[in-house]
Amino acid sequence: MTRVILIGYMGAGKTTVGKELAKRLGVTFYDLDWYIETRMRKKVKQIFDEIGEEGFRQIEHNMLHEVAEFENVVLACGGGTPCFFDNMDYMNARADVVYLRGTPDVLFRHLKMGKGVRPLLLGKSDEELMEYITEQLKKREEYYLKAKHIIDIPCMEDEDIIQDTVNKVYEKVDNRRL
Repeated sequence: MTRVILIGYMGAGKTTVGKELAKRLGVTFYDLDWYIETRMRKKVKQIFDEIGEEGFRQIEHNMLHEVAEFENVVLACGGGTPCFFDNMDYMNARADVVYLRGTPDVLFRHLKMGKGVRPLLLGKSDEELMEYITEQLKKREEYYLKAKHIIDIPCMEDEDIIQDTVNKVYEKVDNRRL
């Protein structure tokens, strides 16, 4: 049985790497935010707007406990997921947890390249965005560093670099099937 959970800051490439890793391992890929949106029939932003971060984090915690029980999965978590409740300890007990660690510069570049709308980033100048990423990373790193595996990520600006990153994760987890 394979169960891999990818964590890291937003823009670290969890979904991109997760989809490719799941293909390589022959398992199903889940993105926790997408799972929550499907189950709740609402976008994450709408949930935040209606019940606030505390309410969202409770739903996220509950949905994490559902998906982390699935067998033969790769799960990409939201950037904040490891930082609340006992989520990090729970994930480590259930799966091979991999922290995709990016420097603030790499994360900034990924977020600038990204096509999706990230509500937390709207209206921020480049300088404000860089400062925001740096501060958030400092707060979250203590949780992220509890992962069983840490992979330093480069700027994943082309398919070869993405595949190289997937290879690094695959080498860590394929030898340790849960």
